Amino acid sequence: MTELSGHLHQQGRPAAEVLSELREKRTHDARWQDGRTFGLVYDGGAEVHAVAEKAAMMYLHENALNPRAFPSLGSIQSEVCQWTAELFHGPDTSAGFLTSGGTESLLCAVKAARERGKAERGITKPQMIVPESAHAAFHKGAHYFGLELVKTPVRTDWTANVEAMADAMTPNTVLMVGSAPQYPQGVIDDIPAIAALASEIGASCHVDACIGGFVLPFVELVGRDVTPWDFQIEGVTSISADIHKLGYSPKGASVILHRTKQLRSYQTFVFDDWLGGFYASPNMQGTRSGLPMAAAWAVIQYLGVDGYIDLTTQMLGAADKMRAAISATEGIRVLGDADYHIIATSSDPEAKHPIDVFALGNALGELGWHFDRQGPPDSLHATVSAGNAAAVDQFIADLGQSAEQVGASRVEDRSTSYATLE
Repeated sequence: MTELSGHLHQQGRPAAEVLSELREKRTHDARWQDGRTFGLVYDGGAEVHAVAEKAAMMYLHENALNPRAFPSLGSIQSEVCQWTAELFHGPDTSAGFLTSGGTESLLCAVKAARERGKAERGITKPQMIVPESAHAAFHKGAHYFGLELVKTPVRTDWTANVEAMADAMTPNTVLMVGSAPQYPQGVIDDIPAIAALASEIGASCHVDACIGGFVLPFVELVGRDVTPWDFQIEGVTSISADIHKLGYSPKGASVILHRTKQLRSYQTFVFDDWLGGFYASPNMQGTRSGLPMAAAWAVIQYLGVDGYIDLTTQMLGAADKMRAAISATEGIRVLGDADYHIIATSSDPEAKHPIDVFALGNALGELGWHFDRQGPPDSLHATVSAGNAAAVDQFIADLGQSAEQVGASRVEDRSTSYATLE
């Protein structure tokens, strides 16, 4: 037998050696276990980890491609969607699917709107309207599925400019988008007004609640005001929410819900004109790992409403302390009036000595804190979770130290970093 040459070992390596090398590779990864990473990983605590990990091991090899072979995964998907629909005040007709994450959920929403526009209104040159604050995955969906995307401005409070969205509408508009909240500054768009615009012409209205769906219902339950955003608004046709964010399950589990099964049907792909027989898939993937689905189900069942209220209370307390500390630091400010879990920190142009936030981010990074750079305007993004609560006092101390260290210095690298390519 001819031996292969290259990086792959001809003979397998001992398991202990392989796992040791993996542990070594993690040395310079973000320190989310210490509460120093704002986003990317959302830590619900050791007990939540234990439940998720045991569920994950049970479903490590299962495949949701065919729920007839794995009916437990069909049941898991149905129950998670049902529970989430109730959380979002969905009608009895609500129906949805689990996806691998927010991007896939948003892609499904775009594809469903395109198909609905074609089937119900005969639209062959579909258009979608999104505020400039909407997630980049909507642009990805327009690119993938051939829709014209019209980007509209935001107001001075960073919410969608609904009048600009109305002006952009045409007979070809199939999708209007709002966020609850939007990612950059954490404010909630005027969903009732956006949904009303969509209803006027029979277009779909998708609410991107990927980062807020497992926060806002519990924020409301603890007594903090939340502007209307979910299926209580008649014109909302679909909502996406990520369980693997503030639902505290492992990656990757998200939900996309539609108001009716008919609206959901526009998302699915069905095909039988090949030699393999009937093929149908509910979203972008064919084979779907059962692991994140089972882990999400287990975490939701383990926490229940009371568990989520507790984690939400911890998160709100941490975010409030961070906002107060940032606002009290000369030279920087918090963008927008977000009152929940997202904080965007920017230079304060009205300060006597404005601080370069990217220089500040570098200084905090040297102390082990991870923020995403974003802009415009240049700002540091933090999505706060319960896992950050224990580290907030140290963050406040390090913030003051770093601000003093940075002073009037400025970094040349102005690149932003929501996601990168190798």
